[in-house]
Amino acid sequence: MVSALLPKKMNYIPVNDLAVYNHSMNIAEVIYKRVIQFPSFDRYSLGKQLIEAAHSIAANFAEDHGRYFYKENRNFCYYARRSLLETKTWLSKARTRNLISEDEFSELIKDLDTLHYNLNRFIKSIGTKGE
Repeated sequence: MVSALLPKKMNYIPVNDLAVYNHSMNIAEVIYKRVIQFPSFDRYSLGKQLIEAAHSIAANFAEDHGRYFYKENRNFCYYARRSLLETKTWLSKARTRNLISEDEFSELIKDLDTLHYNLNRFIKSIGTKGE
């Protein structure tokens, strides 16, 4: 009766099925494609920081998803949110230095604001049992 030892239903959702994860992955790709067009010095200074911050948003979701305790899940979502705010800072610097246009900046900030809102909703949805 091995089947009696298995859970009846798994509530596991693959990380690739999470809208917040996919949105963060898309934003990181847009930022990467833009940064590789920066002049050499800016690409390796500001650009590297911008790419790392943007990639860190999705990476923290992936790491969060491998955790089995609600408190740990939330902590990695908080890390993702911090990376999101860091990404906004580097974008502001890129805009100030005329590395991206005002339109590009506005569009990316709008996308990050939407992700930020959805991330906060996701954090609130994480259960409280098992802490």
